Amino acid sequence: MRTDPHQPLRDDVRVLGALLGETLKALEGEALFAAVEEVRALSKRAREGDRAAFAALERTLQGLDVERAVAVARAFAQFLTLANIAEQHHRIRRRRDYLRDPAAPPQRASFADTFARLLEAGIPPARLCEAVSRLEVELVLTAHPTEIVRRTLRRQQRRIAALLAARDHVDLTPFEREELEAALRREVATAWLTDEMRRERPTPLDEVTAGLVVFEQTLWNAVPAYLRSLDRALRGVCGAPLPADAAPIRFGSWIGGDRDGNPNVTPEVTERACLLARWMAADLYEREVRELRAELALRAGSAELAARTGGVREPYRALLREVLARLRATRASIERRLAGEPPGPEDAAAYVDDAELREALELCHRSLEETGAGEIARGRLLDLRRRLACFGLTLVRLDLRQDAARIGAAVDALARRLGQPYLDRDEAGRRAFLLEHLRGGAERVAAVLGERYGEAERDVIETFRTAARIPRASLGAFVISMTQRPSDVLAVELLQSAAGITPPLRVVPLFETLDDLARAGDTVAELLDVPWYRERIRGRQEVMVGYSDSAKDGGRLAAAWALYRAQEDLVRVCNARGVRLTLFHGRGGSIGRGGGPTHVAIRSQPPGSVNGTLRVTEQGEMIDAQFGLDGIAHRTLELYTTAVLEATLLAQPQPQPAWRSRMERLADVSRAAYRRTVYEDPRFVEYLRAATPEPELGLLNVGSRPARRAPGRDVAGLRAIPWVFAWTQTRLMLPAWLGIAPAFAHAEAQGAFAELVAMYRGWPFFQSTVDLVEMVLAKASPAVQEQYEARLVPEALRPLGAALRAELEQVTDAVRRLTGHARLLEHNAVLRRSIDVRNPYVDPINFVQVELLARLRAAEGREDRRLLDGLLITVNGIAAGMRNTG
Repeated sequence: MRTDPHQPLRDDVRVLGALLGETLKALEGEALFAAVEEVRALSKRAREGDRAAFAALERTLQGLDVERAVAVARAFAQFLTLANIAEQHHRIRRRRDYLRDPAAPPQRASFADTFARLLEAGIPPARLCEAVSRLEVELVLTAHPTEIVRRTLRRQQRRIAALLAARDHVDLTPFEREELEAALRREVATAWLTDEMRRERPTPLDEVTAGLVVFEQTLWNAVPAYLRSLDRALRGVCGAPLPADAAPIRFGSWIGGDRDGNPNVTPEVTERACLLARWMAADLYEREVRELRAELALRAGSAELAARTGGVREPYRALLREVLARLRATRASIERRLAGEPPGPEDAAAYVDDAELREALELCHRSLEETGAGEIARGRLLDLRRRLACFGLTLVRLDLRQDAARIGAAVDALARRLGQPYLDRDEAGRRAFLLEHLRGGAERVAAVLGERYGEAERDVIETFRTAARIPRASLGAFVISMTQRPSDVLAVELLQSAAGITPPLRVVPLFETLDDLARAGDTVAELLDVPWYRERIRGRQEVMVGYSDSAKDGGRLAAAWALYRAQEDLVRVCNARGVRLTLFHGRGGSIGRGGGPTHVAIRSQPPGSVNGTLRVTEQGEMIDAQFGLDGIAHRTLELYTTAVLEATLLAQPQPQPAWRSRMERLADVSRAAYRRTVYEDPRFVEYLRAATPEPELGLLNVGSRPARRAPGRDVAGLRAIPWVFAWTQTRLMLPAWLGIAPAFAHAEAQGAFAELVAMYRGWPFFQSTVDLVEMVLAKASPAVQEQYEARLVPEALRPLGAALRAELEQVTDAVRRLTGHARLLEHNAVLRRSIDVRNPYVDPINFVQVELLARLRAAEGREDRRLLDGLLITVNGIAAGMRNTG
């Protein structure tokens, strides 16, 4: 009889749920526990179709006082968080099951699975190994204005996951098992007694610190483990190891460098963000070298090592003592700079670049190999060399980002000091001005940088002057939001040159709106045809495409197609000019912002758009989901590697011309329908503000960046992340599906539904688009959303809500027929069950949120901290239940 591979997950959830129940009874009393159990029973019956139970659930929660209602919601939120921890741990356990069972096939998209399929497809081993050695993947971490879990709680969650892993050991004694149960009980109780709320809005430096934690806690160990597994797989295919200096995946960051719409990110913040990353790098290397020095108590080494260390008895320890001293000096030097103290003479011992540390480690490696101790060289020392190749001495490279309009205004301010107004010119005139000064070395512009300007222009100018002082290895690219023309890129080049940034940063145009994506290929073609610029980039160009604003602009379906065509255009333009293109994908966690399973997303890109090189943002909550535990981080890195290899080496099917035409019509109809609702229906903005917590998100201390780009109430000014987050909280999930039903209905009216089915079965791009929409639809709950409307929305606006829910029903029916699924996600039993299990726990939190919103709004502007705290608990709980929220 075959055992259920997911029974251990159910066992973990049951144990954690029972411990939470014990905690509630012990710390809050039987009455709260009884209320939670009553609500849970009603919610389960309601989800099973009992309409009376649904009404009773609403009455029960509305009848509770605020404190008791929030406590009930908090209990359900805690359970969902514990279930998330159990699911994360189960992912690691399932991976280990695959690796441990010699009869099991390789895990899908693992190195073993992917390499075997590539070889079967006719890829020669030598070509595969070369492709691995040439991989350039960079994962760019960003802050998330809807990431609301405190670092304290993240640490508690990691401890719970570690205890679950310990419980899996088959050789535990009864006493050890009791001890683990007691430790779990303590952690659950500690979590319950810990304040979830941030009492103050986090600063950008708080976000920097939070972003660096993932390097210290997981990536520092996950990266060498991932590279060891890649090395083993390559040896099996090629018979040759992965080079020690290979770094298929590196890391970037926007945290502390992304100033687009965030006035709190100042030049000082950027400089301190780089210093903090360098400090953590020095600290991590110091810990590792200390352990390596303890290991290498060898009596003798090579002649080269002896000459370097003066013939001492333990030469490796002598050399590494010097390394430790320099790492400590590096850390101390950074601490002085962070404290605002002047440099000291001891700063001369600090490491300046990677090469100095690398030289010492390679000397140890050569000596061990020469003296027959190569096996020792391939242990901790090799891991350390690989860490240095991946992280360098900077740990992570910080991108800078600013809006094109702000850059243009700064250039105009400088130009006016030279008597040559800039913004008054047409595009040709702007380019002429920029190129005149770029060819002349930008000395005249540099001469006026220090003069007095307006606050906005001064911030831009000081950003570049600060970047010139930061060690170049700490910085990545300069990303230009809302790029529309070649002069936007050349303007950044001029500011870099004038500020003295050497070597200059890569300048990355970011195309975000549907119209800008449609022109992206032409814009980049014009830019590459500028001789000065072609000489400057030396055959490499990076372009970023934005998923968030394009979807908010015209809906998910139209945005997906616009992104696909833009990438095709960019590939064609760069190939025609002999320029190697790197596409930078600005994806979020939610489907409405380009999120979804990593492997599926990469494999569904246009042919030729992933050519061994890729950059992708990893945002807020997804950083923890992808890298929160060592085993999960290892698997994430493996998935990125295998997906990029497949997309690079395997021929991708080109869509049939008829399918492209059909997709064009789908996108047009979808975009028009979406915009009729979101931008043209005068009721929509008021409905959004009434039916969702969007107005209240700005009151919660969940991020350093404002929820809006500019004051106002319209959708255009609302950032894409809170736009998605607000609809996710109410379970309508509108940004992911609005406009799709009319597009499919239009195709069906033309007798083309069978063509849509063929597209779904034969075109990876279309299949992944539909599958991701299906996943969102499975998480939607129109009955719950209707409760927000009934309690919060004026009568005159409710017909709009009814129309939206009707369209949700239409798109659900169309997706089921298109995929051939009688029930959403019936092909993915694990995810389907996870959603079904979670729904009865998320629903009560929604009911409490509705009640809190009603009471907050009844207060008519009088801020009630008790209600706001309760609202944040519900926001947290719903986010935990929905997972990919923003």
